[in-house]
Amino acid sequence: MGFPDGFVWGVAASAYQIEGAAREDGRADSVWDVFCRKPGAVWSGQSGEAACDHYHRYREDVGIIRDIGARAYRLSVSWPRILPQGRGQPNSAGLDFYDRLTDSLLAAGIAPWVTLFHWDYPQALFQRGGWLNRRSADWFAEYADAVVDRLSDRVTNWMTINEPQVFLKFGHADGINAPGLTLSLAEQLQAAHHVLLAHGRAVQAIRARTRSPARVGWAPVCVVKYPTTGEPRDIEAARRATCGVTTRDLWNNTWFNDPVFKGEYPREGLEAFAGAVPDFPSDDFATIRQPMDFLGINIYEGQPVRADAQGRAAAMDRPIGHPLTAFRWPVEPQSLYWGPRFMHERYGSPIYITENGLSNVDWVSLDGKVHDPQRIDFTRRYLLALRRACDDGTDIRGYFHWSLLDNFEWSAGFKERFGLVHVDYATQKRTPKDSARWYRGVIESNGAALDLDPFA
Repeated sequence: MGFPDGFVWGVAASAYQIEGAAREDGRADSVWDVFCRKPGAVWSGQSGEAACDHYHRYREDVGIIRDIGARAYRLSVSWPRILPQGRGQPNSAGLDFYDRLTDSLLAAGIAPWVTLFHWDYPQALFQRGGWLNRRSADWFAEYADAVVDRLSDRVTNWMTINEPQVFLKFGHADGINAPGLTLSLAEQLQAAHHVLLAHGRAVQAIRARTRSPARVGWAPVCVVKYPTTGEPRDIEAARRATCGVTTRDLWNNTWFNDPVFKGEYPREGLEAFAGAVPDFPSDDFATIRQPMDFLGINIYEGQPVRADAQGRAAAMDRPIGHPLTAFRWPVEPQSLYWGPRFMHERYGSPIYITENGLSNVDWVSLDGKVHDPQRIDFTRRYLLALRRACDDGTDIRGYFHWSLLDNFEWSAGFKERFGLVHVDYATQKRTPKDSARWYRGVIESNGAALDLDPFA
């Protein structure tokens, strides 16, 4: 039993995490370049300055994607590589790199799925207020114009912004990611509103300037609450929690997706954030709510819940010894069933899983190979849950494994290895892991190989 015909099988990565070449060909600093220079901000003082050297080794990496069998590659474009000062005259050398990468992918039969923003905000614009400045939406639209003008004759699948909840909460509230701010809730909500406005302006830019038929979405985190039983009251409690705003922070789904798909903030969120919601022109939602072709969601884990006596979701403790990844994230395959289901029910949009994977303890064995049975088992469990969601009627169109390569994992540096391909950062040697070969079989069978014991 496989996935629906036409299901998109892909791999994913992002610019700052793999490209390197941070000071080459006119690229200027992003907030992450500056944050990495702050003592103690990143594990072992590491940075993405060299990363996986994908900027120079992209042809090799495209060949690896081809060998894995993926026919789609989710990449991000580096804003400060295209517009070093965040706006102004585009940097031709930066655009040329993405030209070469796009052509290389297409020549290998791989469709590029381009994300415009995966956290590398230009430092020059941060110094002018960053996401707190309403003009950031205009700046982002200028950047989108430059990328679309260059690539849209060949790129047809676009995502505007990756994981707004993460870069806003961790970078603007908790201070543990770039740019390292600890803003008030009112300031966080102001920045979030400008991010949403930037999304809308970017969709407008893509629609207005594309030179080939464009499909547009975005890729927020999906914060999943899943029921521990099949009882209707537990399912309803999990749905309401997944689609609710229950705490005074940005870690939720609907504060971001409701404006994009419904043209309004959720009432529950307005109540939860009472006194902190910024004033903004009433017609902003007309800009934010643009026609969308799909919803991309990034899912790694979930929270088990049951309905309490009032029907509200009560978080359930996981059993002692519950499996954890190397990042100490819980292994929750059910999240890839319930998360897409709840999001599709609320928004009616086709769903793509734009990130899913795990950090594992991987190294090159004495036989020269990288044996990662945990990644195979993890991915198999999650994909079986995703296939069940498809079978039960959730409109899921594709899956992108995070990540193609081991890479720079933000404030965790190079400590965490998410890749299907091992990277020796001292030599930049790539070694496909056992999971890469297994994933090829899954792709070739359109998911039917999930029914086979990979360790038999």
